[in-house]
This record gives sequence, structure tokens and C-alpha cells, in this order.
Amino acid sequence: MEKTKRISLGLQGGGSYGAFAWGVLDRLLADHRLEIDGIAAASAGAINAVALLDGYARGGGREGARRSLDRFWTTLGQAAALGPLRPSPLDMLMGRGSIETSPGYMLLQLATAALSPEQLYPLNINTLSTLLATLVDFDRVRSCEEIRLFVSATNVRTGKGRVFRRDEIDVEHVMASACLPQVFAPVRIDGEAYWDGSFVGNPPLAPLVDGAGDIVVVQNNPIARRDLPYSMADVNNRANEIAFNISLVREISAIQHMDAVLDEESTAEARQAPVRLHLISGTAVLRDLSISSKFNTEWSFIRRLRDLGQETAQRWLDAHFDDVGVAATLDPVQVYMPETAPAMTG
Repeated sequence: MEKTKRISLGLQGGGSYGAFAWGVLDRLLADHRLEIDGIAAASAGAINAVALLDGYARGGGREGARRSLDRFWTTLGQAAALGPLRPSPLDMLMGRGSIETSPGYMLLQLATAALSPEQLYPLNINTLSTLLATLVDFDRVRSCEEIRLFVSATNVRTGKGRVFRRDEIDVEHVMASACLPQVFAPVRIDGEAYWDGSFVGNPPLAPLVDGAGDIVVVQNNPIARRDLPYSMADVNNRANEIAFNISLVREISAIQHMDAVLDEESTAEARQAPVRLHLISGTAVLRDLSISSKFNTEWSFIRRLRDLGQETAQRWLDAHFDDVGVAATLDPVQVYMPETAPAMTG
């Protein structure tokens, strides 16, 4: 019997692009040659992580994890059919996952330009929070001792990162990690307010260093784009993408050039990083999508992203599985010059 190889995963945020990471995770979980030791995640990556652990816990294993991820994303995609952020006929003609001319998206642009999230949602009702609380059993997540879990959030007051560990994570911690400041009111935990963890750790790699030999980063937040943003909403979304990738580029640079990783909770410190870094990147397929598509959770689009993730993960396994446990495979071009990376079809 072939010996399994242990990896840790770094899962980025990225709105609906988290479905690309779902596809990657589904393919990695299906490969019995790999064993997941730990996960560090932010935003949509945190949602994927808790869904995975919920299914994996208490004997569910890799197949339970795959079913749990499928259940979450399928339910989200089905719920979109009743929501306001649906592609218009013109969007469907434009393709690229666009919802730019969706009445709901246009209304959201107007509302967020004039009102704060607290004014938009005075009762602090968040449908994503309700969906997570319904579909994910956080008692099971906290009991999943087989996989370490770290979720990042950004302290609004101090601007510093906070990394939540598996044994404390509940729905509020995941919502803090996924809290876009233009859309949601800050999430309060222990008297502090938190925004999206992607500002400080996307994903937070430092906690994975202890005991980790190979870290596989799943990148579904494009660094480069083909087109310039047009609407104010697209400008905000693109600005977030750029800001969210700064932490990833800094950590990868530290690992490659200083053999160290920057600590998200103490930005002045670095830790030794004797790790082999790998990257499964969606940049080549996601950069051509409409920027507005990050808000598109329609099932047909979610399913397309999942398929792209599965195909990208399969290509990575074909090319690099033998390198796991032996050598790092991260291609600096994908991080420092992503606009030159060839387009990937599938």
C-alpha cells in the first residue's frame, strides 16, 4: 500500500470564487495518496474549511468532507434562484459570470454608496450567517482533532490580525473572517469589532509552520485582471482584490527569500519557515471573469467554478504530486507576474 503524503492547506477568500477552491478540495480529498494535516483560511476559504471539517469529523473522513462541501455550495446555489443578485438577460449575453446589469447588483451599488452597512441592515440580518448556522455543525468542527484549523480576521480598531483556532470557532468567527466592510457591519467578538481576515492573512500561513512540511496554497483571488473596473462597485471589488493579495505576496516573498513567514498577529515578527510551498492557482481562469461575478452565486456559475477547480487540481497533481515531501513547486511567475501566466482552458 502506497504511503500517504501529509499536506497543509492555505485557503484564500474571494466571494463566490470560493467554489473554485471547493473543486480543488474535492479533487484533493478524492486522492487517497494525500492526507490533510491542517488548514489556514480566510473569508470564503474559512467557509470551505469549516464545511470540510464538519464532514470529516467523527468518522466521516474524506468522503464525509466531500459531501459536506457539496451540500453547502449546492444549497447556496439553489438559494440564489430566489435572491436579487441574479444575471440579467444582458449579463447572460456578456458571459464571464457577469451580474453587472442585474437590478439587484445595481441597487446594491447605489445603496452602499450612500449608506453604511449598519444603515443598510439595521437588524444585522445576514443570510450567509443563517445558511452557515443551518448547514454546518460547529460542535463537529471543534471536535475534528484530525485536522488543525486556523481562521484569520482583522481587528477594526487596531488593524492587526487575529487568528482563531479550531477549538474556539463558531459561526461568528467565520462571519468575522468573511466580513466585507462595504457590505456587512463589523462582527463583534469579545468586545472587539472584526472585518474580513483577507486584509491581514489571505491565507494566514504562519500558524501552519509548526509541524508542516508541505503547504499547498489554493489561490482563488486573482492578482491580475484582463479588464479595468468600470462601475464604482467594481472599483471597490478590485481594490479589495489588490489589498487582499498583498498579505499573500508578502508571506510568499518572506518564505522564498528569508526562509521565514510573517506572523499575522504580530506584524513586526517573522518565524522560521522550514516548509515546501506549493500553489494551486486559479488566476489563469478567474482573471477573465467579470469583477462583479464574485457576487454571482447562481448554481450554474458555482458549478462551473467547481469544475474549473477540479480540473486545475488534477493538472497540479499530474505535474507535482511526486514533488510533495521532496521539493517546493511554487512558480514565482504566478505570484509576481501573474499577468504573463498562460490562460488555462478546461
